[in-house]
Amino acid sequence: MNEIKASMAGSMWQINVKLGDEVKAGEDVAILESMKMEIPIATEKDGKIAEIKVNEGDFINEGDVIIILE
Repeated sequence: MNEIKASMAGSMWQINVKLGDEVKAGEDVAILESMKMEIPIATEKDGKIAEIKVNEGDFINEGDVIIILE
């Protein structure tokens, strides 16, 4: 399994995937809002979305797991 983690603290502004979606390396899976900036979060590996650990609007810290790939 592969974990996609937050690169910095902020609010989860948008989640671009759903459970079961297939993603490719480099694809943006979510957008984090921090200091009035939108920061895309991309997956580093190909995979299938197994679990989404956060909801839009949640505050997350740097290193928090956002999505798990199978």
